[in-house]
Amino acid sequence: MGIDVTMATIRNRAVLVSEFGPPSVMKIVTEELPPPDANEVQVRHTAIGFNFIDIYQRKGIYPLPLPTRLGFEAAGFVERIGAGVQNLRIGDRVVYMNAGVGAYSDRRNVAEHKLVRVPDAIDDETAVSLFFKGMTAQYLIRHTHAVQPDELLLVHSAAGGVGQILTRWATALGARVVGATGTAKKRQAALDAGCIAVVDTSEDGWADAFLEATGGEKAHVVYDAVGKDTVMHSLDCVRPFGLLVVYGASSGKAPAIEFETLNAKGCLFLTRPSVFPHNADPARFRANAADLFDAVEKGHVSVEIGQRFALDDIVEAHRAAEERRVSGAIVVIP
Repeated sequence: MGIDVTMATIRNRAVLVSEFGPPSVMKIVTEELPPPDANEVQVRHTAIGFNFIDIYQRKGIYPLPLPTRLGFEAAGFVERIGAGVQNLRIGDRVVYMNAGVGAYSDRRNVAEHKLVRVPDAIDDETAVSLFFKGMTAQYLIRHTHAVQPDELLLVHSAAGGVGQILTRWATALGARVVGATGTAKKRQAALDAGCIAVVDTSEDGWADAFLEATGGEKAHVVYDAVGKDTVMHSLDCVRPFGLLVVYGASSGKAPAIEFETLNAKGCLFLTRPSVFPHNADPARFRANAADLFDAVEKGHVSVEIGQRFALDDIVEAHRAAEERRVSGAIVVIP
């Protein structure tokens, strides 16, 4: 296909947040989107990903300068190309997750090096449902800790988007995964993802329930995306010299942990990683994406789409996520 060199602006819908707060602070605005700059392409979104970081930023837990856009992840096709673009053509199917906020929109101009092509075997909704979450799982099990066969893992939010991918991939690598969920009704989704047992963190004594389920064996690694409500008990589930990975805060920021606490509980290791530094280098980003897509094509990684919302219903999408009414991934359709 030829390059679209038209310089006209395009009317575009996007979500704008002018103050931090509940879902109702998100407003859809119509604006003029300019043509792509040099080394950029204009992507027409076909599916937009939802992630809990969107909630944290909307509420101001992870504050952004106001007014701000929201959304990190979208899939679609290249609609226009700016000067200097080398490797993409109009019509190419692409996905991104580290181009900054602004994915909650019909279209967007994105730097070429922030995009990867979507393999033919993967549809757009699947790609956007698993890309941010899958890239999160990828760094957690490949870089934060290289998961080995027969290791025991405790995965919080095991019925959620990242949790299901993390569980399936780790299980394919030969690890044993115990899942934790915030409600008993999500237990089956965690089991379906491959967990050998599931504990309910809404119940008192859930750490003891974990040890009961494992016959007293503690985890090599605990992956905790919940934060405030779970972290201190997660420490009790890590074996000596094991690792606690705190990579999210769905219940609020995790409390500070004294170094001597780590010593007293078995010389534990503690880390707070995030997906963006692991994919800041374009070459590493492409390699990590290739690793993820390879796992998908081998059947090691799959994703359950829990619910689809129209972009016009983005407020309800956030409410459903915060109220834990959706098991699996949320997809927003422009």
